[in-house]
Amino acid sequence: MPTISLVLVFLAALLHIGFFVMESLLWRRPTVHRVFGVRSAEDAETMSFAMFNQGFYNLFLAAGALFGVLGSTVLFDDNDVLVVFCAMFMVGAAVVLVSSNRRLWRGAVVQGALPTIALLIALIA
Repeated sequence: MPTISLVLVFLAALLHIGFFVMESLLWRRPTVHRVFGVRSAEDAETMSFAMFNQGFYNLFLAAGALFGVLGSTVLFDDNDVLVVFCAMFMVGAAVVLVSSNRRLWRGAVVQGALPTIALLIALIA
Protein backbone atom coordinates (compact mmCIF):
# COMPACT_ATOMS: atom_id res chain seq x y z
CA MET A 1 0.00 0.00 0.00
CA PRO A 2 1.38 3.46 -0.83
CA THR A 3 2.87 5.38 2.08
CA ILE A 4 0.50 8.31 1.51
CA SER A 5 -2.48 5.98 1.89
CA LEU A 6 -1.06 4.65 5.16
CA VAL A 7 -0.52 8.20 6.42
CA LEU A 8 -4.10 9.17 5.53
CA VAL A 9 -5.55 6.10 7.25
CA PHE A 10 -3.34 6.86 10.27
CA LEU A 11 -4.76 10.42 10.38
CA ALA A 12 -8.30 9.05 9.99
CA ALA A 13 -7.63 6.73 12.95
CA LEU A 14 -6.52 9.70 15.05
CA LEU A 15 -9.71 11.50 14.05
CA HIS A 16 -11.75 8.50 15.23
CA ILE A 17 -9.93 8.58 18.55
CA GLY A 18 -11.10 12.18 18.78
CA PHE A 19 -14.66 11.02 18.11
CA PHE A 20 -14.26 8.50 20.96
CA VAL A 21 -13.15 11.25 23.34
CA MET A 22 -16.06 13.48 22.37
CA GLU A 23 -18.73 10.76 22.37
CA SER A 24 -17.65 8.66 25.35
CA LEU A 25 -15.76 11.01 27.65
CA LEU A 26 -16.95 14.57 26.99
CA TRP A 27 -20.48 14.00 25.66
CA ARG A 28 -22.36 15.86 28.39
CA ARG A 29 -20.50 19.12 27.73
CA PRO A 30 -22.77 21.47 25.76
CA THR A 31 -19.99 22.46 23.38
CA VAL A 32 -19.46 18.80 22.54
CA HIS A 33 -23.02 17.56 22.05
CA ARG A 34 -23.83 20.67 20.01
CA VAL A 35 -21.16 19.58 17.52
CA PHE A 36 -23.42 16.59 16.85
CA GLY A 37 -26.54 18.74 16.51
CA VAL A 38 -27.93 18.04 19.98
CA ARG A 39 -29.11 21.34 21.44
CA SER A 40 -30.55 20.52 24.85
CA ALA A 41 -28.93 18.97 27.90
CA GLU A 42 -32.00 16.76 28.29
CA ASP A 43 -31.60 15.31 24.80
CA ALA A 44 -27.88 14.84 25.38
CA GLU A 45 -28.60 12.98 28.61
CA THR A 46 -31.11 10.73 26.85
CA MET A 47 -28.51 9.91 24.20
CA SER A 48 -25.56 9.55 26.58
CA PHE A 49 -25.53 5.75 26.80
CA ALA A 50 -25.79 5.29 23.03
CA MET A 51 -23.05 7.87 22.45
CA PHE A 52 -20.84 6.21 25.04
CA ASN A 53 -21.21 2.93 23.17
CA GLN A 54 -20.70 4.57 19.77
CA GLY A 55 -17.52 6.22 21.01
CA PHE A 56 -16.07 2.84 21.83
CA TYR A 57 -16.94 1.59 18.34
CA ASN A 58 -14.89 4.49 17.01
CA LEU A 59 -12.04 3.70 19.39
CA PHE A 60 -11.92 0.04 18.37
CA LEU A 61 -12.09 1.00 14.69
CA ALA A 62 -9.18 3.38 15.21
CA ALA A 63 -7.25 0.64 16.99
CA GLY A 64 -7.76 -1.71 14.04
CA ALA A 65 -6.65 0.95 11.58
CA LEU A 66 -3.59 1.82 13.67
CA PHE A 67 -2.68 -1.83 14.03
CA GLY A 68 -3.07 -2.27 10.29
CA VAL A 69 -0.90 0.75 9.51
CA LEU A 70 1.76 -0.32 11.99
CA GLY A 71 1.51 -3.86 10.67
CA SER A 72 2.13 -2.62 7.16
CA THR A 73 5.12 -0.53 8.17
CA VAL A 74 6.72 -1.91 11.33
CA LEU A 75 5.39 -5.17 12.71
CA PHE A 76 4.80 -7.40 9.71
CA ASP A 77 5.70 -7.50 6.06
CA ASP A 78 2.20 -6.67 4.90
CA ASN A 79 -1.07 -5.95 6.64
CA ASP A 80 -2.88 -4.08 3.88
CA VAL A 81 -6.09 -6.09 4.20
CA LEU A 82 -6.72 -4.73 7.70
CA VAL A 83 -5.92 -1.17 6.59
CA VAL A 84 -8.27 -1.45 3.62
CA PHE A 85 -11.02 -2.97 5.77
CA CYS A 86 -10.81 -0.21 8.37
CA ALA A 87 -10.71 2.52 5.71
CA MET A 88 -13.73 0.98 3.95
CA PHE A 89 -15.54 0.76 7.30
CA MET A 90 -14.93 4.49 7.87
CA VAL A 91 -16.15 5.37 4.38
CA GLY A 92 -19.21 3.17 4.83
CA ALA A 93 -20.08 4.85 8.12
CA ALA A 94 -19.80 8.26 6.44
CA VAL A 95 -22.14 7.15 3.65
CA VAL A 96 -24.67 5.87 6.20
CA LEU A 97 -24.42 9.16 8.12
CA VAL A 98 -25.13 11.39 5.12
CA SER A 99 -27.78 9.08 3.68
CA SER A 100 -29.66 9.03 6.99
CA ASN A 101 -29.65 12.82 7.30
CA ARG A 102 -28.35 15.03 4.51
CA ARG A 103 -27.85 17.91 6.96
CA LEU A 104 -25.01 15.88 8.48
CA TRP A 105 -22.95 16.08 5.28
CA ARG A 106 -20.15 18.00 6.99
CA GLY A 107 -19.72 15.25 9.57
CA ALA A 108 -19.74 12.66 6.80
CA VAL A 109 -17.01 14.56 4.97
CA VAL A 110 -14.93 14.85 8.13
CA GLN A 111 -15.39 11.14 8.83
CA GLY A 112 -14.96 9.86 5.30
CA ALA A 113 -12.62 12.13 3.35
CA LEU A 114 -9.24 10.85 4.55
CA PRO A 115 -10.02 7.15 4.19
CA THR A 116 -11.68 7.73 0.80
CA ILE A 117 -8.61 9.53 -0.53
CA ALA A 118 -6.37 6.82 0.95
CA LEU A 119 -8.35 4.09 -0.81
CA LEU A 120 -8.37 5.95 -4.13
CA ILE A 121 -4.60 6.45 -3.99
CA ALA A 122 -4.07 2.79 -3.13
CA LEU A 123 -6.34 1.75 -6.00
CA ILE A 124 -4.48 3.94 -8.49
CA ALA A 125 -1.00 2.93 -7.29
